[in-house]
Amino acid sequence: MKHTLIALMEDKPGVLNRVSSLFRRRNYNIESLSVGHSETAGISRMTIVVQGDDAVVDQVVKQLRKLVNVTEVLNVTGKPTVVRELALIKVKAERGTRSEIIELANIFRARTVDVGTESLTIEITGPEERIDSLIGLLMPFGIQEITRTGRVAMVRGGNGHKEGPSAGNVAYAL
Repeated sequence: MKHTLIALMEDKPGVLNRVSSLFRRRNYNIESLSVGHSETAGISRMTIVVQGDDAVVDQVVKQLRKLVNVTEVLNVTGKPTVVRELALIKVKAERGTRSEIIELANIFRARTVDVGTESLTIEITGPEERIDSLIGLLMPFGIQEITRTGRVAMVRGGNGHKEGPSAGNVAYAL
């Protein structure tokens, strides 16, 4: 089973290396890793997707919490979360197929971000399943290149009670 972990850590050199080394030493495979700044200055937010049973993931969480620069770790698997991924897909686009590819992109709420003489680059953001579906439909046209960010996740907002890392920000339903 895939588990999604969120870790908050000090934005210092070597922290990412220590996290990835922890996974390497324990022989755990990281399926997806995304890191960026958080809403707190000096703190980065890492979303990690790891395959394994509950016992393996519990051990990973405990080990992550022991790392010096890691301030908080949360396993959000099974919690109500917003999960997204970004993909850029360069697909072969001849005159006869260009409009069909653009139509497919529009159906998936994707955008054409680059037009070349022989290719189109499509940007899609959303759940992994939607990205996988679009890729499957674009395959027959000839995919030339794909890059994906990996999963990013955030626990859905509640009524002001702590929901996840750095939940000091109150989320209001619109």
